[in-house]
Amino acid sequence: MKEFMMIFVGADYADLGLSPEELQTRMGKWFAWNDKMSQAGILRGGNALTPQIRRVVGKNRTVTDLTSAEVKEIVGGYYLVEAKDFDSVQEIAEDYPDYDLGGTVEIREIMVFDR
Repeated sequence: MKEFMMIFVGADYADLGLSPEELQTRMGKWFAWNDKMSQAGILRGGNALTPQIRRVVGKNRTVTDLTSAEVKEIVGGYYLVEAKDFDSVQEIAEDYPDYDLGGTVEIREIMVFDR
């Protein structure tokens, strides 16, 4: 088995103007998906990320503070999962709650270095 990261990219919920009820329903879908992966024994970790972004770029280390309102899409969170291959993770990602909001799941394999 290998480890993969599913990176969630999309608009910030606050920018979408979701009602409190819509937000609660959406969070319920996230909790259900998390529980499903936990019960299957494939979830290794993950977290949601705040919409505040600090970028440090280049040789001069130029610092820019951004919010979700200033960028079209943000990385809103990630999960680490254990799976056989990309196809298996793509199957897991079928239950991603934010596809209906135009959200994206980027799947990346964790690189393992031998020492």
